[in-house]
Amino acid sequence: MNWSNWIYLGVGIALGMVFCQLFGRWLRPSQASPNVSSSSSPVAPLAEQDTPPISQQLQQTHLAYLMAREMSLFKAGFLARTTHELRSPFNGLIGLHQLILSDLCENPAEEREFIAQAHERTLKLLKLMDEILNVARTEHGTNKLDIQPRPLAQVLEEVHELTYMLAANRNFPLQLLPADPEIYVLTDYLWLRQVLISLIDTAIAQMEEGSICISSSTLPTNNFVNIWLDLPTHAIPWSEPIDLLKFEDQPTQIDGKKAALSPGMRLLINQTLVEAMGGKLEILPSTIVKESLPQLTRLQISIPLAIPEAELL
Repeated sequence: MNWSNWIYLGVGIALGMVFCQLFGRWLRPSQASPNVSSSSSPVAPLAEQDTPPISQQLQQTHLAYLMAREMSLFKAGFLARTTHELRSPFNGLIGLHQLILSDLCENPAEEREFIAQAHERTLKLLKLMDEILNVARTEHGTNKLDIQPRPLAQVLEEVHELTYMLAANRNFPLQLLPADPEIYVLTDYLWLRQVLISLIDTAIAQMEEGSICISSSTLPTNNFVNIWLDLPTHAIPWSEPIDLLKFEDQPTQIDGKKAALSPGMRLLINQTLVEAMGGKLEILPSTIVKESLPQLTRLQISIPLAIPEAELL
């Protein structure tokens, strides 16, 4: 082998080594890729972070089911109580018409008097039905609410002025603790005032003795304002459970002068209106009010607090 052959052999070996290195570099990513695809550990934690666990999804679904079930029961309770409220006036009207149709009137004058009574009670019944229908439309959203920031102190002062004389005529003290004039609430001004007046009016009608105190409080932990009505326990219009509602036919005797909704039904209507405004109406135990006065019970109305724009920035 001459020297030229040795040169060709050396060049061939060198070129072979270079090509081996190039092919080795080209094959390393393709050989590493199966390992990466087989072990998806770097991708799995990201997927677990983006997708909530199955247990959390089941818990949220269960919570949504309970809320829907509770709302359904509430709707059923509202309908049942509405039917119960209107049943007695209807029985009274039927009784008056039965007297007329059975020719039990002594003379035409008495018959005309019964017709006049039936007409008067029909108008009062229609008024009650319109009141319930108006609340139902407000809850459904047909009647639009005028939700705007309103000064809480102004609302409470007007409520106190409109109910003060009513309580004074019954010799019941009505006290108002002034609210902070800088506190504004997000609410429908007319509906909130109407709810407070209705609660106080109903309590005064049920009261035998005692006093009423109106106060308010803000909680730094949430964005709500609590309006408190401290009332005697016996004046709280407890809402009768659905199971205790009695629909038996009773003697058709109704008091035409007091054709109005029951205190329990008014409490349910006021609760519906407060919830339509984004708030909540609760009855707190007497132990939360004052330990020295266990005969008091507190009605708490929670209304969203209007946060100034400066605090939002």
